Amino acid sequence: MKEKISITSMASISALGNSPESVWKSYLSDAHFLSNTNFGKFSALVGAISSEENLAIESLRNSDAKYKNLDRSVLLAIYTSRKAVAKVNWSKDFGVNIGSSRGATELFEKYYDSFVKNSLGKAETLSSPTTTLGNIATWVAHDLQADGPAISHSITCSTALHAVVNGVAWLRAGMSSAFLVGGSEAANTPFTIAQMKALKIYSQQVDEHYPCKALDLSKEKNGMVVGEGAVAFCLEKGVKKNALAVISGLGYATEKLKHNISISTDAQCFQKSMKMALDDAGLTTVDVIVMHAPGTIKGDSSEYKAIQAVFGEEIPALTTNKWKIGHTLGASGVLSMELAILMLEHQKFVAVPYLEKKKEPKHIQSVLINAVGFGGNAVSILLTK
Repeated sequence: MKEKISITSMASISALGNSPESVWKSYLSDAHFLSNTNFGKFSALVGAISSEENLAIESLRNSDAKYKNLDRSVLLAIYTSRKAVAKVNWSKDFGVNIGSSRGATELFEKYYDSFVKNSLGKAETLSSPTTTLGNIATWVAHDLQADGPAISHSITCSTALHAVVNGVAWLRAGMSSAFLVGGSEAANTPFTIAQMKALKIYSQQVDEHYPCKALDLSKEKNGMVVGEGAVAFCLEKGVKKNALAVISGLGYATEKLKHNISISTDAQCFQKSMKMALDDAGLTTVDVIVMHAPGTIKGDSSEYKAIQAVFGEEIPALTTNKWKIGHTLGASGVLSMELAILMLEHQKFVAVPYLEKKKEPKHIQSVLINAVGFGGNAVSILLTK
């Protein structure tokens, strides 16, 4: 068992709210936060932050002339990072690793559309610096004046959990005393939604009570929905008195693919990542698993089969949040971590309301969080109280 890492602060923004209190209140409701949105040529369900929270993001954009041309994904990251770091007594010597699956989605689509329409094939001046993936962590580091390394990356939908793994690695290696990690995604855009629709995995059940039936293994139609959001965590070495939760185990793995978006029927990558996280923590089981469960038929069933293979007949209590807020792609893993931390804090299990058979944990002392992305790469993070 390797050295444990404390999560000493967190901040988020999503369809659930922008504070631990509002997020927890949203989780206690059986309602979802998905809405049908007009994208011009079509409409589609998405999980979007509220109009009030949008005003806060626009206020941030207008607070500095340099921020006016930043992508929404960067602003969400700055917003949550400021709030997370404000809660801890850090010097400027900390690292930053904020990831995103798609990066500056809104700006890229805007600038590329402008380029296509320009008769001379000219691009707008700021199209390159503001759409490079690396500008998320660097802008966060600039805003906070952090002196440590600033790392951005994309590993599709497991991106944010890879940021957590990376932050833990830097801390365990003694290369940094503190690390700010997380993920940000603002991909509720026409081209992104059209791409997901082209994969035949997007929900068409607009009028249903629960249009995204994530973790419902009896569903006959795919029901993934895209959402937006960002989360930032402050990590410190050791078990701190002010820890919200402790990272006790990490696991990561890849598997051989048969197709660009495929995953094996029993998710070999998840089996390996979950076993690795359990071994790292010195545990054989956990109380709860927050599943990746994107709401697709194969994605949900393959992860469940992987859990069966690892835990046998004693499967822990299972839950997910994608039925409620959609799949926030690169940020989804840390939003699942937020749910795990809140369940540990409040000692209350947040179940999926439409599932007939719901196993309730007797107590919540350990939670395993899963995420997987295109490319067959999986990450599992094990949190303890």
